[in-house]
Order: sequence, then C-alpha cells, then structure tokens
Amino acid sequence: MSDTSNISRRRFMQGMGALGLAAAFPGVWMGKPARAGELRVGFIYVGSRDDFGYNQSHAEGARAIREMPGVTVLEEENVPETIAVQRTMESMINLDDVNLVFPTSFGYYDPHVLRIAARNPDILFRHCGGLYEEGAHPENAGSFFGYIDECQYLNGIVAGHATRSKRLGFIAARAIPQVLRNINAFTMGARSVDPDIRVQVIYTGDWHLPVREAEATNGLADQGVDVITCHVDSPMVIAETCEARGIYVCGYHANQSRLAPNGYLTGAEWKWETPYRRIVEDVLAGETPSHFLRGGLADGFVQPSPYGQAVSDGARRQADEVKEKMMGGDFVIFEGPLKDNKGNTVIAQGESHEQRDTWLERMDWLVEGVRE
Repeated sequence: MSDTSNISRRRFMQGMGALGLAAAFPGVWMGKPARAGELRVGFIYVGSRDDFGYNQSHAEGARAIREMPGVTVLEEENVPETIAVQRTMESMINLDDVNLVFPTSFGYYDPHVLRIAARNPDILFRHCGGLYEEGAHPENAGSFFGYIDECQYLNGIVAGHATRSKRLGFIAARAIPQVLRNINAFTMGARSVDPDIRVQVIYTGDWHLPVREAEATNGLADQGVDVITCHVDSPMVIAETCEARGIYVCGYHANQSRLAPNGYLTGAEWKWETPYRRIVEDVLAGETPSHFLRGGLADGFVQPSPYGQAVSDGARRQADEVKEKMMGGDFVIFEGPLKDNKGNTVIAQGESHEQRDTWLERMDWLVEGVRE
C-alpha cells in the first residue's frame, strides 16, 4: 500500500472518530479523536510523576480523570520548558489523537502553548498557571490555578509558633509572581504570630535541582534557621535534609510527612482533581471550559496537610481560626497598609486585593520581613 493510501485511510478513520465523538458529546470542541465517543486527554509534566511534589500532585489529578467514563488519559513526564514541549504537544495531537491538552509547568505557556494552540485551533489547551488574556491569546487556550498562598499563610502561622530563633527559611526555584506570592503569604502568616520574625529566601535557579536544594537547606540550618518551607517542584530533598538536621519543615505541593516524621509541621497541598474534573465535565457536556479558572480552600482546589506531632495547641487554634475565615470568604491576605522589604508602600491603607484580583498574579515585590 502506498504512503498516500495510508494517509488517506488515517484521515478517514479520524473523520469517522470525530463523527462518533460529536454524536456522543454534542458541541464538544473538536480535535482528532481516534475512537468514537472517546475524549482523549494529554497531561505533560516537567518532572517525574513520583517526585513527592508538583508533578506528583498533577499525576494524582490525572489518575482521577482516568477513572471517568468515556475518557482516555495519556501522560508524558520529564518534558523541559523548551521547544521540547512543543514537540510533545504536536505528537500528542497528531499521533495520539489527543483533543484536550493539560500542559502543567509554568514555563510551558508563553510561548509554547500559545504557539501550538494557534497552529491547532480545533484542540483545547488548558495550562496550569498561565495568565490568559482574552483577545490576545488563542480562543482555544486558557488556564487554571489554585490560591495555594492561602495554605502558605497557614504554613506561616504554624511556623511562627514553632520557631525559637525567629528565623525562617524559604527555598524557591525562581522569582516569578506565583512564587513571590507564596513567599509573601508565608511571611505574613508567620509575622502575624510575631512581627520580629524574618524569612530568608534562597533561589536555586530552576524547578528541580536536588544538590542545590540540599545545599540551601544546610546553609539555612547553619545560619540558625529552624523552620523551612519551599516552592520547588520536588520538596523531597528539602524535607529529608530538614529531618536529618533536626529542624522543622512545612511541605508544599503534596504531603511529605512520611519523609520527615519528626519535623513535618503541616503543608500546602494541591487538589488538582477539582479543576481537572470541572474542565473535563464541561467538555463532555458540550460546553467550552472557563478560560480563566481559579479557586482556593473554599473551592476545593487546595488543602493544608494534617498537623504533625510537633504542632502546638496554640498554633492549631490560630491556624484553624484563620482557615475557617478563609473558607467563609472573610479573610483577605493582601490588604493595606502593606510595605515591601525596601520600605515602599505596595498596598495603601484602606485598599485590598482579594484572591481573584489578577493584580496579584503580576506580583513583583516581597513584603517587609523577607531577606534575599
């Protein structure tokens, strides 16, 4: 059989699959489904699916989607934030017949997702964390994210009660708005316990650099820091190093308590199943998912880890009280008067920015009490 015949046959089969999907799910955004009545969803991770962190949290969400009827899930891990992710997306679309793509890492969005979305207008793309701009970005693109800074604020409260040195540490990959927002929320939570507390930040330069993460943890411990949290893809090394050094750790992304049974205080965890289910259910119902989907504690997008054995009753009470207010919509993290760590007023007296305010997603400052 000639190559031309093979291509024609493939296009015919794709067309028949598309007709079947249209009949099963009227109004669904048409891609290139391979089988009648089946939605094929692709997940792309920048690291390993079992990293005890960011990628594992997304893989757990993908596992929930895999159990939904009429849905097939494909996953690709260890895809860097380079043109490699463009190739992965194109492969999923053209070879695996995926018609809904979830690229999960921050650096995938611009330019990679935007470029591939423009080339493939019949495929839906929903990116984790991208700042979708209506009219400027392709109509088939969009983003979702969770207000995990709420849990980082709670981390800060618990850390503020646990510290004796009044010196906390935050190990971060990069100084992007989402990371700065977490650093600020953690610091403000801690300083609500004691305004004399200081937070030392160390940037490693990338999302997964285990050697540098271990060096940063040991360096902070050597300086007298006695509680550390982080925003890196895999907190595994940080949690294990804190445990070995006999200092406390607040987790991030997923539950790392079994890595630090003595020193794990609590953590800020994602519940990606919630937005993933909402997006997939919209597609199956023939609706276009939200282009800008966000949610916090009250929406089930994030959750705190259970308290560790070292958390005091006072810490639990204060954190639980604040959590209850957050759940009821009665607690604003970013309200004035608020100064940055250079003494400039960033939020004036009487002003506030609630969680859904996109001004916060462009954050480029650190609050008073943070040292770099």
